[in-house]
Amino acid sequence: MKTKNLLTTLVLLVATALGANAQLLWKISGNGLTQPSYIFGTYHLSPLGITDSIASLPQAMADAKQVYGEVVMADMMKPEFLTKMQQQMMMPQDTTLQSLFTSEELETVAQAVKEYLQVDIAMLGMMKPAALYQQLTVLFCIKHTPGYNPQEQLDTYFQQEATKQGKKVGGLETVQSQVDILFNKPLRRQAQDLYCFLSDPDKADRQMKELVAAYAAQDLDKMLRLMEEKEGTSCDPTPEEMAQLLYNRNTDWVAKMPAIMQAAPTLFVVGAGHLPGNKGVLSLLKQQGYQVEPME
Repeated sequence: MKTKNLLTTLVLLVATALGANAQLLWKISGNGLTQPSYIFGTYHLSPLGITDSIASLPQAMADAKQVYGEVVMADMMKPEFLTKMQQQMMMPQDTTLQSLFTSEELETVAQAVKEYLQVDIAMLGMMKPAALYQQLTVLFCIKHTPGYNPQEQLDTYFQQEATKQGKKVGGLETVQSQVDILFNKPLRRQAQDLYCFLSDPDKADRQMKELVAAYAAQDLDKMLRLMEEKEGTSCDPTPEEMAQLLYNRNTDWVAKMPAIMQAAPTLFVVGAGHLPGNKGVLSLLKQQGYQVEPME
């Protein structure tokens, strides 16, 4: 992901009268559904306390008979998956991390590795840039976002609560598909992403804070604008990358959601950046004939 949306993954409302997408929680009804389902947008830097500001969320959780996330988070903790992910975080044997950067770029990356990881970059020569990017992003967020705890994630929280209540937990895509998005882009593009992030930490900090503030205000439209914003440089995500990161996944999810909702009332919990916009999940559901209403 680019600097604008990497602090997203990666996934990104004031009052209803002020914007088309003015809530994080939405009810899905009509189009043959006998009981409504719900969808909630998360952000990985948000504290769990955001749930206390949404009065109708406990009722949505109670009404839902199952919870679906982007993936089943528990699957990502299984030893067999962790082993496979570690393998995909490593370079091909004929390539090293250092070979993907100019000497000037490498110095910038090496300084950040020393600052955040307390090791020499020579020790990480077989790690893919995207894998290093993920580690540095977490440490950057810990340093620059007061209260951020990587051990407390909204997506995981909802799935754990569902499990405690004996409800089914499902995923809209496989954990392997997310690994592919994270670690299997062309290596030189991975290196460029990493350098773009590290070359201007003040900008990364500012953009991260803007996303955090937009999410706290429940302003989905602003989150999407921040994610799609371009500067006219090689650091901008290409249309193909935006499609892979957001739009294609939105289309795939919405194709699966009708059968899931017909089976049982569902609470979908996915990254907030997937909800707004003409290519967002909310709009795509409306195009299929569903009523999609914000809930406070």
